[in-house]
Amino acid sequence: MSLLVYLGGLMFGLTSVLLARRPRAALRNPLTLSTWLAIVLGALVFVCAAPPTLAAVNDLTGIPNFGAPLTYGMLNAYSCAVLVLLINWRGGPRARVRRLVLRTVAAYGLLTAAIVALFALAGPDTERLTDLDTYYATTPYLREMILLYLLGHSAAMLALCLVCLKWGREVTGSLRTGLRLIVLGALLDLVGFQLAKYTAVVARWTGHDLDVLSTRVAPPMASLAALLCSAGFLLPRLLPPVLAHRRALVDHRRLEPLWALVGPASTTPGPPAARWLLPQERLQWREVAIHDALLALAPYFDHRLRERVRDAALAAGSTPHRARLTAEAAMLTEAARRAAARAEPPQGSGTYRLHATEVSGTGGLVELAQALTRPPAAPDGTVPSAMADPMAEPEEPHVA
Repeated sequence: MSLLVYLGGLMFGLTSVLLARRPRAALRNPLTLSTWLAIVLGALVFVCAAPPTLAAVNDLTGIPNFGAPLTYGMLNAYSCAVLVLLINWRGGPRARVRRLVLRTVAAYGLLTAAIVALFALAGPDTERLTDLDTYYATTPYLREMILLYLLGHSAAMLALCLVCLKWGREVTGSLRTGLRLIVLGALLDLVGFQLAKYTAVVARWTGHDLDVLSTRVAPPMASLAALLCSAGFLLPRLLPPVLAHRRALVDHRRLEPLWALVGPASTTPGPPAARWLLPQERLQWREVAIHDALLALAPYFDHRLRERVRDAALAAGSTPHRARLTAEAAMLTEAARRAAARAEPPQGSGTYRLHATEVSGTGGLVELAQALTRPPAAPDGTVPSAMADPMAEPEEPHVA
């Protein structure tokens, strides 16, 4: 059972590490800081609640069951952090947010002080590492202590459920999915952990023995709830960057034909330790290098060739946009050939802006790369002559 409890703490711990990749930024953002604190305190609750930790704390302090108020105090701190997180999520005037945060901290501070006082008044001398809640459920002062910590935690989880359910109807995407996971985790905490604890304690009050709910059912339910909540906290933060890196990998691969054509003309220095670059960094470097190569090849652009290929593509049924891309691809291919052969630039090259340089991002470059590998077909399914041989001069009109 200790393994399951430590597993819950590990889930929260890993989540806190992933969310605090930039500690300075986290400290400046109240929402990020409160999220991180809630998760860290959740991890500490699981660590403190594990029987080996309880035994170590009891031995270290020399006070039987001292680990109980420590764990309950950590649980109160976690519940308080959850409510503070909700307050920061809701936002509003800074003075109002600060006032609500201070009231929440004060309320749970008093609750923790009451738990410690009740424990001191009871002075339980029989060490219980796994069933303290039920063993002392009918003991004066400890009975109230147990009820207080459960009620404090229940209030926080119930508020978390209600707020996340409300916001889940107002947002979309990964944030909605994350909120739903948090709701599932909080509900599992309420039903699987807290209801099991309440039932076992009340059973003791009525002279029945349902300790198994508290000792066998509640811990794994709490660990599973922690897993779901951790996933809910992480998903909105990690999924967008993961998807962005995935798109960067796809675009990087789709730019390969264009890079193979213009790469020799680029003067951009290679990226340091390229194999360790993230996909978005790789894509950014390739985008810069391709634009640099396009500038270098601009003097070799043959606009008469571009116009001929564009007209042939339009005659073959291409849309104006696709015809432009096809013509630019043919012109760029010839420019790269001339530059590699150190040939003279064509006469009257003039100035021209490629479509890829008129749009932001890599979308234009990707379209150009695709045009390099997909020439338009004529109505009869053949490749237009202007594309089959870009250097071919237009045929003279036949005079009868």
